[in-house]
Amino acid sequence: MLITTCGNSEMLAKKLAKQLRARYLPLTIAAFPDGDLYLRYPVASLKSQTVVLVESFQPHPNQTFLHVLFAAETAKDLGAKKVILVAPYLAFLRQDARFKPGEAISSQIMAKLLSKAVDKIITIDPHLHRYASLNELFTIPGKRLTADPLLAEYIQRHYPDAVLVGPDWESSQWAAAIAKSLGMASTTLKKKRLSPTNVQVRFVDHLAVKGKTVVLVDDILSTGKTIAAASREARKRGARQVVAIAVHGVFVPGAQETVKRAGVSPVITTNTITHPTNKIDVTPLLAAALREGT
Repeated sequence: MLITTCGNSEMLAKKLAKQLRARYLPLTIAAFPDGDLYLRYPVASLKSQTVVLVESFQPHPNQTFLHVLFAAETAKDLGAKKVILVAPYLAFLRQDARFKPGEAISSQIMAKLLSKAVDKIITIDPHLHRYASLNELFTIPGKRLTADPLLAEYIQRHYPDAVLVGPDWESSQWAAAIAKSLGMASTTLKKKRLSPTNVQVRFVDHLAVKGKTVVLVDDILSTGKTIAAASREARKRGARQVVAIAVHGVFVPGAQETVKRAGVSPVITTNTITHPTNKIDVTPLLAAALREGT
């Protein structure tokens, strides 16, 4: 087994290679003078090898997608018997329907192209809405992992007396599942979007948070608007501390400042996307999946 990356997940790829006792193979990715992509493996042949391409689709998801396609196709052209894409964070899933006439359904296009380029895909907590599973998107085997046990372990170790809150109905599954596994109290906030950049949230029940630590649990922390609104609401109810824990820390520009101003501290993410907030390591989760599936 050979493990490589296009650059977004270099630290994770190296840790995974070490844990699996596999060879780590760095890629050279550059550009020709006219801007065309240049990609090279440091070997002349990959004959009969299983190549594991570890690449999160953040940052720069559009560029990353092209890198992944080039890397996968080149590996096969060099003789690889199998190419497995490990995408800790998989992009292009939000657009899962044609909401307005003429729109591209990016999730389907992404899945169609990847299904031709790789033989299997492994990802963590993909942001699926209208799809029940990866099998509805991909024509290749897909393995959907969840970081729930890792988040639960972290919360139990650092915030055993906290109240878990899902900042909106989409994140409620994470908060409820983790709270149930730990025997902790949880609730969900009801979100109302006032504008693309302004949201309003409120507690759907009267769960007491006064004087307690509130842990906001979400799958993706992107703009930080929902987390910030949830924090302000928890503070109004007398929460002593508000912590945010997310699986994927996308953090668009300004997101960290948004949650900081709302009194959220600390902010914790897994290392599916490389970021200074990474405190929860998904390497064991991915290693176990690769041991089972290769």
